[in-house]
Amino acid sequence: MQTSQNWKDYELLDSGSGEKLERWGKYILSRPDPLAIWPKFEKELWNKTDAHYERNEEGGGKWKTKTQLPDKWDIEYRDLKFIIKPTSVKHTGLFPEQSVNWDSFVELVKKEKREISVLNLFAYTGGATIALAKAGAKVCHVDSSKGIVEWAKENAELNGLQNIRWIVDDAIKFVEREAKRGVKYDAVIMDPPSFGRGSKGEVWKLEDDLWSLIEKITKILSDNPLFFHINSYSTGMSPTVVGNLLVSAMKKYSGNIKTDELGLKEKNSERILPQGVFGRWAKSL
Repeated sequence: MQTSQNWKDYELLDSGSGEKLERWGKYILSRPDPLAIWPKFEKELWNKTDAHYERNEEGGGKWKTKTQLPDKWDIEYRDLKFIIKPTSVKHTGLFPEQSVNWDSFVELVKKEKREISVLNLFAYTGGATIALAKAGAKVCHVDSSKGIVEWAKENAELNGLQNIRWIVDDAIKFVEREAKRGVKYDAVIMDPPSFGRGSKGEVWKLEDDLWSLIEKITKILSDNPLFFHINSYSTGMSPTVVGNLLVSAMKKYSGNIKTDELGLKEKNSERILPQGVFGRWAKSL
């Protein structure tokens, strides 16, 4: 299990009874997490929550605030800055457990004596994009949501970054077009959802469509790829499954594969809240 040790503006304060309690900068938020099936420890801390996300019977929900929250605020991770906004679907615009991967990407890029081109698919608000661009990589950021890409652009502006290509598009269609254009990338990151629909009603199911996309991605890798990284938050995807996909995809290249779980460690206990899995093929680890 990989957990980040380098956050100052984020903490998992406690978890349990289907919820997690987090500090984002100076604000404490509680929101659902179905994997937190154990009891809560820090019961007094839960009374200090600034906002709580409450689900409704229709499957949605909304934030209920105890104190006046700003519409957005900034937090920092090392030399990176990000905009936090509590959204109507419980998210805040950042997955702090992914900072473990950001650090690995930056280390790999900085070892190279060449400019690295990176394709970030299903790129959300750009945590990995910002980290890699700050490290000097040339990044193509792809997400199907225009609003989310605008949020990622705000993050880039906050960090003073310009070496990013912004694409609002379906990931599969974009990869297919890049292959036809002969475009190549030295590194690829993908964080595909378990289920989704495209702008024209196209259905994405992880178990049915992931390998097909991976095959397409191998056609746009450069002759000297640096890494290929897959994240998954689907409960059906284990590190072994992700590793097997990478073994199959990268069999013609010489490199190493690392797989593991990601998690958030509680501030005052040894408990770790699982937050997905990853697999990464790299020329060197």
